[in-house]
Amino acid sequence: MTITIKVCERTKQEMNEFFEDFKRPKTPAYAVFQADDADTVVTLYESGKAVFQGRDADLSSQFWIERERHNNPTKKVEVTNSDDKKKEDTKKEYVDPKIYNSTSIGSDEVGTGDYFGPIVVCAAYVRKENISFLEELGVKDSKKMTDEKILEVVPKFIQKIPYECIILSNKEYNEKYADGYNMNKLKAILHNKALMNLKNKYSDYDYIVVDQFAEKYVYFSYLKASSNVVRDITFMTKAEDKCLAVACASLISRFVFLKEFGKISKEVGELLPKGASTEVDKKAAVIAEKYGFNKLNEIAKINFKNTEKVKELLNNK
Repeated sequence: MTITIKVCERTKQEMNEFFEDFKRPKTPAYAVFQADDADTVVTLYESGKAVFQGRDADLSSQFWIERERHNNPTKKVEVTNSDDKKKEDTKKEYVDPKIYNSTSIGSDEVGTGDYFGPIVVCAAYVRKENISFLEELGVKDSKKMTDEKILEVVPKFIQKIPYECIILSNKEYNEKYADGYNMNKLKAILHNKALMNLKNKYSDYDYIVVDQFAEKYVYFSYLKASSNVVRDITFMTKAEDKCLAVACASLISRFVFLKEFGKISKEVGELLPKGASTEVDKKAAVIAEKYGFNKLNEIAKINFKNTEKVKELLNNK
């Protein structure tokens, strides 16, 4: 499978930094780099074209599609699949009407690509009789919403749509990471907890849908030490397009993330940038000078490469 996306300068910079330790020694002509991401080869070109080739190209590209959507919210992300010549580039993926029009529980998360701000996982419960109400609000097109629009729309349905939201602070994240937990394992644990909490309250559902971030067997392997595991899950990529419960979970988790992000900004007296760019490095260095380097343990994901960049900035002063 080959997935190609067009990214802006900020996303190019984030990709260049993210794949620093995975880059191949030889770079194709006109490419910024070529790197290995598990079973996928990632090539970023100077033009801003990012190509993902391999068995897990779809999963590997999803993170960067989300980053591009975040960094360039006013423009629709250009995504093409060169393995499917018969489909038009803009054609939507198949949406199963049985799932879309059902009563469902869905989960999604935000914050995993942000140096500052917590990881927020949300599960939402949508009855089929509320589907038209959510569509009228624009929830069906949740991927097109800016943060400002999310802050406007979510309060209009949050009282009507039951949900469970779990916030993992960066202090907790850093502790878990030090204990050997990787990002996907943490996500699996948080998704399972949110889903279990909601499932215990609302047993009348047709499907449980999770926006896929790992293969099914890998997801459940992360939960082998858990005593209570939700197993009747339908895993989907781009699930927010195919299940309104996932779309709601995506919007609510983003809404909560933005509120928590605002609290951290107020706490440190700085307007924090989102993502993991050089702007983030500079702001983190300002905070480290202001409050001491250990403050980052409370508000940032220390294992991100940004931390080394911050140290370099501080040492060069």
